[in-house]
Amino acid sequence: MRLIEMISIFGIGADAYLIVLCISLPLFFIWRRLLKKIKNQNKRIVVTWLITLLSAPIAYILIFAAIFDIQMYYPNRNFDKVKWMNDKDTRYEYADNIISSKMLVGQSPAEVEKLLGTDHFSEQDGAWFYDLGFTPGSIDPDSMEIDFKGGKVIDVIRHKHH
Repeated sequence: MRLIEMISIFGIGADAYLIVLCISLPLFFIWRRLLKKIKNQNKRIVVTWLITLLSAPIAYILIFAAIFDIQMYYPNRNFDKVKWMNDKDTRYEYADNIISSKMLVGQSPAEVEKLLGTDHFSEQDGAWFYDLGFTPGSIDPDSMEIDFKGGKVIDVIRHKHH
């Protein structure tokens, strides 16, 4: 194991401190330039360092959150039967539209199969499940549950497996 990964200060790895330090350098110069209006040089230096020390960890968190959001992003598309049938690995992109539009509610099992296909599996209670594929960042494929009552769809639920 690398030394940098083994070192931990206050429960935070040394690599996080190094990243914050790297972020601090450009921030220091940005703050120094923005605070030129402070005429007292000693006061300007102290204020610049304090703002840098406070803003660097915040910038680190914001950058990390942005990277995480970018990696987890996927588009929510309007339902397209041809794409649903042909690309089973990206069905998760259509699930929210299917659910929010309530397009399946009131449909018979035959109508659902005509629209979504026959590649579902059934539970003992009569619910059908369609695999939606792996959403970005998930470890298990998502699924969409279709509940029937009296031969008609009464509810459609998405199961996310992160």
